[in-house]
Amino acid sequence: MTNLDLNGRPVSFRSPDDTPLLWAIRDEIGLTGTKFGCGIGMCGACTVHVEGRATRSCITPLAAVAGARITTIEGLDPKGQHPLQSAWIELQVPQCGYCQSGQIMQAATLLQDYPDPTDRDIDAVMAGSLCRCMTYVRIRKAIKLAASKMRVGSAP
Repeated sequence: MTNLDLNGRPVSFRSPDDTPLLWAIRDEIGLTGTKFGCGIGMCGACTVHVEGRATRSCITPLAAVAGARITTIEGLDPKGQHPLQSAWIELQVPQCGYCQSGQIMQAATLLQDYPDPTDRDIDAVMAGSLCRCMTYVRIRKAIKLAASKMRVGSAP
């Protein structure tokens, strides 16, 4: 049994230690916001946060995250109102939407590291998150909008 903190609550998984975190989250817990894309950690659709860092859950075995704090798209903001989620909606970023939870989770760690990201910062950090619909221009705009909202929200 593997124990961890998932979206702020303790969870125990009965799956074998080598089970990818993605499948444990989706199949055992029923949180389906995290998507399966490529299965080899290259597309980013399965991105979650492990201890606050973007991590590809399709290649992360349960044993590697025992006792860790995991956040999925469902836990990013309990009401779905994280500045990134709001910006995504405001700018109508998704087309098919399949990769968007992974995009948002990757962007959240980008904004932790680069609160006022340049295009170069965004391109470098988001490069491994693929969007089959090619909404990269809207993704970049949404990241910048969220960053500006977060700066305004944190002003004294």
